[in-house]
Amino acid sequence: MELLKNLLLVLHLLGWAVVLGGVLVTMREPKIPNGALHGALTALVTGILMVGVVEMGDLYDPNHVKIAVKLVVALAVTALVVVGVRKPEKVTTGYLGAIAGLTVVNVAVAALWR
Repeated sequence: MELLKNLLLVLHLLGWAVVLGGVLVTMREPKIPNGALHGALTALVTGILMVGVVEMGDLYDPNHVKIAVKLVVALAVTALVVVGVRKPEKVTTGYLGAIAGLTVVNVAVAALWR
């Protein structure tokens, strides 16, 4: 179970890296990058699966408040990316900044909240 959780963690972090990297690269020409939707969905799904694996395997007791905060932020990022893909005319530099900022907040919550 530990190996599965670690593999999901790697995929989770790669998903967030795709979102953050893609958004930062396209800040000058505001548009949602091609991989941002896939990265956000990958991060969202692998995060949910990680919690399930931890709960199933009794690896440790997860902090459910932290998980709830991360889930809300991940849903917000995913929603912003989906809206940006469907309505590209709404995408501005500030819009991309919100996606990048929320992505950094999600990673910071994971790393700093014990």
